[in-house]
Amino acid sequence: MHFLKKHWWKFSIVYVLLIAGLIFLIHTSIQAEKPKQVYYSDFMAGVRKGELRDVRITETELIGTLQREKEASMRIRAPRLPGMDIDNVIGELEAKHIRFTGREEEEGARASVSWLVPVLILGVFSFFVVWRYRQGASLPFSFSKTQAKVHEGETPSKTTFEDVAGIDESKAELVEIVDFLRQPDKYQRLGGHVPKGVLLVGPPGTGKTLLARAVAGEAGVPFLSMSGSEFVEMFVGVGAARIRNLFRKAKQKAPCIVFIDEIDAIGKSRTSERRPIAGNDERDQALNQLLVEMDGFEISTNIIIMGATNTPEVLDPALVRPGRFDRQVLVDRADLPGREAILGIHARKVKLAPNVNLKTIAARTPGMVGADLANIINEAAILGARRNADAITMADLEEAIDRVMLGLEKNRVMSQAIKERVAYHETGHALVALTVKHADPVHRVSIIPRSIGALGHVLQLPTEEKYLLTKPEIEDQISVMLGGRVSEEIIFDGVVSTGASNDLERASALARQLVTRYGMSERLGLMTYGRPHSSQHLRTAGLESEERNYSERTAELIDQESRHIIDELYGRVKRILGQRRGELELIAHELIQRETLTHEELGSLLNSSQRSQAAAG
Repeated sequence: MHFLKKHWWKFSIVYVLLIAGLIFLIHTSIQAEKPKQVYYSDFMAGVRKGELRDVRITETELIGTLQREKEASMRIRAPRLPGMDIDNVIGELEAKHIRFTGREEEEGARASVSWLVPVLILGVFSFFVVWRYRQGASLPFSFSKTQAKVHEGETPSKTTFEDVAGIDESKAELVEIVDFLRQPDKYQRLGGHVPKGVLLVGPPGTGKTLLARAVAGEAGVPFLSMSGSEFVEMFVGVGAARIRNLFRKAKQKAPCIVFIDEIDAIGKSRTSERRPIAGNDERDQALNQLLVEMDGFEISTNIIIMGATNTPEVLDPALVRPGRFDRQVLVDRADLPGREAILGIHARKVKLAPNVNLKTIAARTPGMVGADLANIINEAAILGARRNADAITMADLEEAIDRVMLGLEKNRVMSQAIKERVAYHETGHALVALTVKHADPVHRVSIIPRSIGALGHVLQLPTEEKYLLTKPEIEDQISVMLGGRVSEEIIFDGVVSTGASNDLERASALARQLVTRYGMSERLGLMTYGRPHSSQHLRTAGLESEERNYSERTAELIDQESRHIIDELYGRVKRILGQRRGELELIAHELIQRETLTHEELGSLLNSSQRSQAAAG
């Protein structure tokens, strides 16, 4: 098989030539066996002269074989005349003692074609089997063969904990796994053992697979990796056989790490709402085999099973009980220092200009995971290469963040009236954010359209990571959201646009959460109202967001209290912008001219406005 995989192109050429030769031979044979077309009169003349050995009579023609010695195998054919009496022909054949038949037989040519089709199908199928094997797929009838990729981890470029950043707590939990693989006798001497299974849980892109590879790299042991979906096939029992083969290979390479990515593909609960309690499908067979194999491990086996999932709540209880995947390690989103460290790792592969400040980039990307940050570095490198730069600048990184978060800049031509309305709308957001106490600092204001549909945006950068929010902080967030709508009302005499639709939607949702989730309403007290729907299908399909556990009267109170919060904050924002109308107009006019204002430029405009007011006063 190794020779076949290495010289597959030579095999393909030979194979194509053989198929072409076979088709040529069949075609030649067909042409050789095809009877020669003659006139009816000539055909009957041959009958009367006794030159035909046998004749076959069909509904449309007469086919005869010549008995002359030189052309013993030659056959001739003649069409039957319309309305002819076949009895006369039969009489002449009997008179000359020529054998004849009227049976409908397929010609040799047609018989040849009948076996040509399956030969061609088999040939094409064989060719694609070889081609697929060259691409790395398994051969037919090897369904149960495991497709696990084995990384021995013996090269200098292996992945270690130095290549992982932003998840220090997760790394700390896995240090003892590394120590166990390095020094198993240290734990077995006292009768203890490290958990057989470690489940890595976290949002997509946080580095679960990278962390598992780093554990194997630190321990210097082989790393066998597979995806959970590779165990699920059309044929029941194939997944179970692959799991048996995977663990057999793992025992041969022990000590080692077996990593199953997206383990929820085979590990979902067998008694979920959408599946029968007594289900016996392929996934159940694979899950049962996985449970049995993990139970069959001995303490001295030195094999660690690591799994990764984004949805641990859907896993079967038997899979996460003690003795199997009995340890869960949370791989969460990185904080500000963690994001800066992740950016530093990805920046090793590119050339950065001296003015690049990764801490500022990390501050601009709250909530982003490692995959997002790697994408930003890559986008910045593409932007730098596009303008033939020698290094990636801060402007490239800023533009890369805007591309990822807001989309591409669009060369949309806006009328002066729309541009003016957008400028006042965005200035309203920015001015309220600069006024209230708990809002994040304004980094930039822009009225350049983006591909996500926004005609402008206000970018705020948090100064620190926030894990909790107080009621004044939430109220300030809602106030900033309402700033754009209120600004339009003040400047355009109550004539508003649809540009605030998304702002109002987010503000309404946040006000409702104050009442129903956070217990921050004096009228409704310290209670939560509604709970997420128990059906995962309804949640994902968006058919119903929550189960109501309150009365209609309470629903009315929730609506009234949410409206009261919005109205109260609306009045507050209107007072703020009314008092600072001069600054609102100054910033908006400058924004129309420049299209983008930075934090420093906003501060300069506000300082000049305050000096002008002081001089006038």
